[in-house]
Amino acid sequence: METHRTTTPDARPRPPALPAGTRLLHIGPHKTGTTAVQAALFAAKERLPAHGVRFPAHSRHPMEAVLAACARPAMMGDPVPTDRHWKRLLDQVRATGRSTSVISSEFFADAPDDAVIARIVGQLDGAGAPPPGRGRERGRVHVLVTLRPPARILPSQWQQYVQNGLRMGYEDWLEHMLRKPPYDKPTPSFWHRHRHDRLVERWARVVGADRVTVVVVDDRDRGGLLRTFETLLGLPDGLLQPVPDAANRSLGLAETEMLRNLNKEFRGNGLPEELYSRLVRNGAVPHMKNACPSVPQDVKIGTPRWALQEAAAIGAETAGRIAAMGVRVLGDTALLSTVPEQPEPAPGPARLAPETAARALYGALAAAALLPGRPGAARTVHQTPSKELVRVLGHRCLKRLRRR
Repeated sequence: METHRTTTPDARPRPPALPAGTRLLHIGPHKTGTTAVQAALFAAKERLPAHGVRFPAHSRHPMEAVLAACARPAMMGDPVPTDRHWKRLLDQVRATGRSTSVISSEFFADAPDDAVIARIVGQLDGAGAPPPGRGRERGRVHVLVTLRPPARILPSQWQQYVQNGLRMGYEDWLEHMLRKPPYDKPTPSFWHRHRHDRLVERWARVVGADRVTVVVVDDRDRGGLLRTFETLLGLPDGLLQPVPDAANRSLGLAETEMLRNLNKEFRGNGLPEELYSRLVRNGAVPHMKNACPSVPQDVKIGTPRWALQEAAAIGAETAGRIAAMGVRVLGDTALLSTVPEQPEPAPGPARLAPETAARALYGALAAAALLPGRPGAARTVHQTPSKELVRVLGHRCLKRLRRR
């Protein structure tokens, strides 16, 4: 195994760049810096070709294409992805010719088995679907896996599941994920993504250990992940820059609990899932995130000590197994078993700031105003200027009053 161990952010040695013409496939998983990487690559898309690198996607995250490739269902209430999304991305990859290209999506981690992984890799390589277990014969695809400690991932992933309709509270969810075999309810995707040793093993079986790089993200080094991508792609230092994105911030405890209780009401009244996608996930939630940065009244999600210790033990076992696989590791695998400091417990129940609740409600109302066929309907609410949202909503209200 080739290991570049990092003990402090300033002591990180530079790994060698990947061969020119590599198709770098960043598979996540979720909550390991994927959105920051995708945003930085997309922002630099026009400058990459000057350095022999291309980002072959029309958006910063080709989620629909990857969901279709992995035969994974869409997010709750969203349209079902089709093969045309994946074929379009493949066409964009092929159009990069002999340039190095980078494809990034955390949903690649959801590929269910070796056969699906082999098909994805074979198609990205431009060949047919190769059989599993013969990865060393393939040419251009190199798999990159970014990892963070499971103890840090737990609260972030729970609140993300809540944003997709989960109704279970955090401690109950932790009990199911850590203490109730087979640990696959209510979110079967969690350990498929975040049992990281098995994730790396699945992809290494197909592409070969020599074509897998594992990057252990050091949360102390804010720019470290982007610098690693620059080095692997042979880019100049500083070309990839962080892109501020309020819409990607994690929800606090009160915000998540508000949304979780809304999920209960939504499910309990049998409303269609399409409404949830339009009004909640693409309306209330992004508008609340964009308009309301996290406020002091909303405490962070705290993880019980027992769950932190369980997660640290899993991280330690994961680190040991990855070290024995022969894949290249960048960073310190000991970080995977760290126990993060917990936020101070709130003196009382977490309370949602009134302005945050108002922004969430407004986001849902504005999304309801953007019906199909009206200007702006193709955009999510947080991508639409407030003045336009007010104009559309006011026009609808006036029209209804006139009819009455």
